[in-house]
Amino acid sequence: MNKRAVRTGVFLVGTVLAATAGPALGATATTTMSVSATVANTCVVTASPLAFGTVTGLLSGSTVTATTTLAVTCTNGTAYNVGLGPGQGSSATVSARKMTLTGGTKTLTYSVYQDSSHSQVWGNTVGTDTVSGTGTGLAQTLNVYGQIASGQSTVAVGSYTDTVNVTVTY
Repeated sequence: MNKRAVRTGVFLVGTVLAATAGPALGATATTTMSVSATVANTCVVTASPLAFGTVTGLLSGSTVTATTTLAVTCTNGTAYNVGLGPGQGSSATVSARKMTLTGGTKTLTYSVYQDSSHSQVWGNTVGTDTVSGTGTGLAQTLNVYGQIASGQSTVAVGSYTDTVNVTVTY
């Protein structure tokens, strides 16, 4: 190989490397970027059915009880109140809710309580008969205690139902 060919090859390689390397960087510039978010108060509630099952003994003085749960999930630090409406039965109140006979007009009176001793009626007036709490960001379970009082002599045989609105105020 002659010297001229070697010099031409070296020149070409150097030219290609210089063209692909780009300009030399030696300075920098900086700034800041603002980042923000607002977390809103939010609550979600779910309810399991309150099922008394087959009821017997109302005439003999026996009460029938049942228990279910609500799950309340609120943003961490959010104060909340859970209220239970009177239901849809005719003349129902929060202290005397009414299940209605399917396909009929007869009612079966029941109550819903905050405690297992059935002494604190669960209603829907915030600060009076609701259950309060503070959200953790996780589901919080609340027990619901139902009771059908004895002595309801006009109750007809059949299936009774009601729907109660559950409201979370936050």
